[in-house]
Parts: sequence; structure tokens; C-alpha cells
Amino acid sequence: MLLLVSEINWPIFIVACATIGLAPLFPEPNAWEKLRMLVQRSLKRALDWFDLLMHGTPWVLLMLKIWGTFSRRLGSD
Repeated sequence: MLLLVSEINWPIFIVACATIGLAPLFPEPNAWEKLRMLVQRSLKRALDWFDLLMHGTPWVLLMLKIWGTFSRRLGSD
């Protein structure tokens, strides 16, 4: 999985996080709302779980890309 993520270009991750990851922007980003609901244990409906998965996936993939990039650079030194 990390190998596949490392082959994807940075702009794709940035655009995905800016669009899907933050949509809708007002009144608050959906991913942030769902994370707050998860912490408060009020994430009960299937639609809420789907929203968390859909809006959170770009952020998780971006974190994997960052982790893979830095671990590869630190390992090559």
C-alpha cells in the first residue's frame, strides 16, 4: 500500500484534501465534524461512518505519503 501511495504525485493529494477532505467548508469541514462526533461517541448512523471514511481517506493517504517520503529519506542517509 505504501508503495502505491508513494507513486502518486503530491498535487493529487493536495487537491483531494482541499476538495473532498474539506467539503463542505461551511459551517465546518465534514471530516472535522465526523472526527468530533467520533470523539463524543455520537457517530451512530451508517451515513456518518461513510462520511468519515469518504472525507477522511484523502487525509490518511496524505499522511502515508508524508511518512513514506520522510522514512525513505531518513533511511537513505
